[in-house]
Amino acid sequence: MVVGDVTTAVNVLIVGAGPGGYVAAIRAAQLGQSVTMVVDGPLGGTCLNSGCIPLKALVSASRRFRQLNDESLQMMGIQIGQPSFDWEKLQAWKSSVVERLSGGVAKLLAGHKIEIVHGLGWFLNSQELRVEGEYGSHRLAFEKCLLATGAAAVELPDLPFGENVLSPQQALALTTLPTSINVVGDDYIALELSTMYGNLGVSTTLLTPGDKLLPGVDQAAVRQVQAGLRKLGVQVVTGAQNLKMQEGQLVYQAGSKEIRATGPVVVSRGVRPNTGNLNLKEAGITTGASGELAVNAAQVTNLPDVLAVGDCTGQAALATSAIKQAKVAAETMAGRKVAYAPQALPVVIHTTPELAYVGLSADAAREAGYEVVSGRFPLAANGRGLTLGSENGVALVVAEKGSGLLLGMTLVGPQAGNLIMEASLGIEMGATLTDLAEILHPHPGLGEMVLESVESALGLAIHTL
Repeated sequence: MVVGDVTTAVNVLIVGAGPGGYVAAIRAAQLGQSVTMVVDGPLGGTCLNSGCIPLKALVSASRRFRQLNDESLQMMGIQIGQPSFDWEKLQAWKSSVVERLSGGVAKLLAGHKIEIVHGLGWFLNSQELRVEGEYGSHRLAFEKCLLATGAAAVELPDLPFGENVLSPQQALALTTLPTSINVVGDDYIALELSTMYGNLGVSTTLLTPGDKLLPGVDQAAVRQVQAGLRKLGVQVVTGAQNLKMQEGQLVYQAGSKEIRATGPVVVSRGVRPNTGNLNLKEAGITTGASGELAVNAAQVTNLPDVLAVGDCTGQAALATSAIKQAKVAAETMAGRKVAYAPQALPVVIHTTPELAYVGLSADAAREAGYEVVSGRFPLAANGRGLTLGSENGVALVVAEKGSGLLLGMTLVGPQAGNLIMEASLGIEMGATLTDLAEILHPHPGLGEMVLESVESALGLAIHTL
């Protein structure tokens, strides 16, 4: 008899250890559930180990390096010699941040007495999972199962991942920093990668097949980000077509010209759910065209005892939403009546300048049928922004005309990712422009950009004509 022939009964079985998986495990344990996790890879998943956290670490470090060369320091009278950086030490520091956070996840799981089974799991039927790993095979019968298997970067047909074509995760793990690099994509990952390389002086080309970066985001804000990329030396090529590799070089069409580019190619063109190896058909779990798991507001799939959260559901590939979905799923498995129904999903893009947005842009609000009123306030008119040596930025607010109901906000500038939470809370609470205008904002402070944009929409702006 092999180990796999013995069935172990478990209460809650969670497959995946990323933000969706480990958060669901902890919340389920807090609610009195006995939890077993199937983990195929390091704790924390892609986000912590090879995605979000490593990228933000390298972007932050590269931004500090760039600031040493920034002309704003010279305007302040600060002179610095020729700065330099050690890529190997930078990578080691990034890894130390990842290890510290991953170790923290391990302690949290242990503290909540969550059992971990290492290995690759797949369904035997609608109530059982087989797990095979380094320590043999396990057969687990569950009462409830949560799938949090994440997603992987999508390859392009003519640019399959290989020696000179990298996924974003592979690009973050390069042992040697290239002198030139090509980033293909128009999403936030492509922009953050381009920012990081540009900060470090790498000759960077950002290529997108479409005619704009960040489709769906207010283009008035995107233009400021694009100007920031140009200031870093990043060449932005829109409308790039027929991208392919020939003799180790990237070849593409830009208008009527065929261009050859040297250096590695990083492709960031979305993700595909990691569900192909789960044997879902055997369990009777239905999926969409790309393998995504359809769930209801309680995060339940077509089977009442199987739930799913995060990137494998095909929804917004953001840890922010995965974490909240995980908490909803855990409460669902504990028998509570809950739903994932956020009114606002804030998004932060760590470019230079930083970009953050929540809710609807003016165009999206009109398409949704709203009659809108909008306001705008430039960072150049903000006292705190000027004392920081920053002028490139803007606050854009959108509300329903008449009621003044806050519909969305877009911020560009220092600390945009922190400032956006005021608008996020406002949307969740059903706030109006007047509600936000009545809040006292510290002076001088970057938060006054929010206040002044709201007053602009009300026709009451003080510091702009």
